[in-house]
Amino acid sequence: MKKTMLFGINLFIGLLLILFGSYIQAQDLPVKITGIRSTKGNIVVNVFKDQASYDKEEPYKLFTFDKKSINQGTMMVDLNLETGIYGITMLDDENENGKIDKNFIGISKEGFGFSNFFMTKMKKPSFDDFKVDLKKQRKIEIQVKYM
Repeated sequence: MKKTMLFGINLFIGLLLILFGSYIQAQDLPVKITGIRSTKGNIVVNVFKDQASYDKEEPYKLFTFDKKSINQGTMMVDLNLETGIYGITMLDDENENGKIDKNFIGISKEGFGFSNFFMTKMKKPSFDDFKVDLKKQRKIEIQVKYM
């Protein structure tokens, strides 16, 4: 009886560990990017974990995608991320230099966007404006803005 009970407890704990392990593993997060104006260059996606890393422009992860799969200004990409809270930014890097190019007064010459947030003012959004909780949300949309 004790062996059967001990086996059952071990089996239950083992199943819990398997389920928990699969829960925290990285998964592909689909991101829909709309409003892309050309097929030149790359799409650069930065993933930030908090306001401090966003302010320092030091992403937790960086992804670069070729724009070959654009269909009428829309592109789907997958980001491999663990469950958590992130802020996702994107750059339409048309000249492929890996950074956002600005004109002489500091306005972006390339397209950019934020996870589930469309910038309507001429002010850089805070991390809280575009953060997403991947426990609650498994689909992200980014609309590209050109100045």
